[in-house]
Amino acid sequence: MVGLDPKILLRAYSVGLFPMAESFHDPTLYWIDPEKRGVIPLNKFHIPRRLRKSVRRAKYDIRCDSAFEEVIRRCATPAPGRKETWINKEIINLYTELYTIGQAHSVEAWLDNKLVGGLYGVTMGGAFFGESMFSDARDASKISLVHLVARLNAGGFKLLDTQFVTKHLSQFGVVEIHRSGYRQLLTSALEITADFLPDLSNDMLEMFIQSTTQTS
Repeated sequence: MVGLDPKILLRAYSVGLFPMAESFHDPTLYWIDPEKRGVIPLNKFHIPRRLRKSVRRAKYDIRCDSAFEEVIRRCATPAPGRKETWINKEIINLYTELYTIGQAHSVEAWLDNKLVGGLYGVTMGGAFFGESMFSDARDASKISLVHLVARLNAGGFKLLDTQFVTKHLSQFGVVEIHRSGYRQLLTSALEITADFLPDLSNDMLEMFIQSTTQTS
């Protein structure tokens, strides 16, 4: 894949493609177009009971877009049970460029002013394309995900793309849909204008948590 820039990258997302590398040390990027796609229905997001208590306890300071590049670099770092990642230097540079033009965002968990977890993704229209997450403290990435979905719902988003279905995401209500169904959802989501809402009040968060209790 030669000459990839943010404009081409966004065009690819708009038709259902996304890039990955074989490993951090492999400079080559490949377009991925899964036959089956992971999606978390925003109106059916599930928060496990124990995690709901952790979110309300507010152990972490949750911030948005205050350390985007650090988040993506931490996602690219090997961790226990994950010797390699698909995020290479080219991806780090490209998505950091997307962040600078307002098309990528991070949600971060901080503890004592130290970044201990978070996630990042791409926004287009009413779609959020989740890319990766990391956690160095208990529930840090999970709580970041809860805050992300609360923002997406409040901001009018219609699609949360997780790319694949994983055991980790299954607890939140992720579903697997065929490529054709995904593209229909994507087309509809791209037709609307949504607001990422980097600021989320405690009242808005509590209303969201209560809504997941009613729908889960």
